[in-house]
Amino acid sequence: MNSKCEETPYLLQQRDRFVPRGLVTAHPLVIDRAQGAELWDVDGKRYLDFVGGIGVMNIGHNHPQVVAAVQTQLEKITHACFQVVAYQPYLDLVQRLCELVGGSSGIAHKAALFTSGAEAVENAVKIARAHTKRPAVISFRGGFHGRTLLGTTLTGMSQPYKQNFGMAPEVFHTPYPNAYRGFTSELALNALNDLFATQVAPERVAAIIIEPVQGDGGFLTAPPEFLQALRALTEQHGIVLILDEVQAGFGRTGTWFGFQHAGIQPDLVTVAKSLAAGMPISGVVGRAEIMDAPTPGGLGGTYGGNALACAAALAVIETYEREQLLARGDQLGERLRQGLLRLQARYPQIGDVRGSGFMLAIELVKDDAARSPDPEINQKIIDEARNGGLLVIKCGVYRNVLRFLAPLVTEEAQIDEALDILETALERVLN
Repeated sequence: MNSKCEETPYLLQQRDRFVPRGLVTAHPLVIDRAQGAELWDVDGKRYLDFVGGIGVMNIGHNHPQVVAAVQTQLEKITHACFQVVAYQPYLDLVQRLCELVGGSSGIAHKAALFTSGAEAVENAVKIARAHTKRPAVISFRGGFHGRTLLGTTLTGMSQPYKQNFGMAPEVFHTPYPNAYRGFTSELALNALNDLFATQVAPERVAAIIIEPVQGDGGFLTAPPEFLQALRALTEQHGIVLILDEVQAGFGRTGTWFGFQHAGIQPDLVTVAKSLAAGMPISGVVGRAEIMDAPTPGGLGGTYGGNALACAAALAVIETYEREQLLARGDQLGERLRQGLLRLQARYPQIGDVRGSGFMLAIELVKDDAARSPDPEINQKIIDEARNGGLLVIKCGVYRNVLRFLAPLVTEEAQIDEALDILETALERVLN
């Protein structure tokens, strides 16, 4: 390579040669460094990062407190495997997670740590089945729960996730509320009861798993009354209610967890993504009597609860509290929402502005009576935004939803800059 500007083409050629086509990269960029809500590619170009590693960097890139915590832990112990010996960062973290999830409920909680969100989901299902001695699991259309065999089966989208990979048994899907499309909580509950009547009796169901805000499914928020009814229904039938908080958790919706907006207490909660600011860690947190259902040896994993990741997660939680990031996320979310609503008033192709807290999205539709999804326009806007220095990605069953997952440490001026870039992209694509 003779000059800096030649690095990106060379590295992308390297990617094409050695990385399989099934592993997609949303933007044709190679990143060199990051800080806060900004990224710089290997050629030195700056981008506003409103993807955040797909909801992983809620606390921002390279937060100094997190970096310091990892560096300190690095000099003590990096890995020992919790199934061999215990270490304090793991113990401190599971205590904090139990306190955060259990809140003031007065119910004893326990937690186990794993590596990825999909691994947390898999273990939550194992725990629920061990507790109930039942086989079936119900998830929701449009939901995303990981890329393992069970995670893919639970996921309520056919493409690109299912392909010809095969499916795990005893999994059933039911519709999720969608206010924009007129699918109410009442209709969703009727569909669930119809599922009980026609496909699987409730006494055979171990668990119902739901995202309080669907992430990859299009940033649809479950109405509080729906989650409350679901909680009552699962208690009636002895079904374990699992809240998948992998993307909606850790301040993304303005509270620690998305389920807290509904005032319910789930049986199990899965966490990952922004728990440790980019370090690979996940967990299942839940009622102690349910978490204790698997017998000794039934839970585990070599890297689960790695000491470095635990140290990072503890620093994340402490920083959230010290910097009051939950309240800040709400403020930033309102600023972004108002900007998106102004753009919607100008462009009818923005059919909906939705989300909770700082977890927002716009749905791109065609100018027809059905408000048909328009994934092609969405992709063009994403590409134009990147050209202007803003990174965003798509989601939704039809990939026509543009989502925003900026860090909670984003500055107000960066919100305004992102809206300006988005407006320019809309003008170039739609006018």
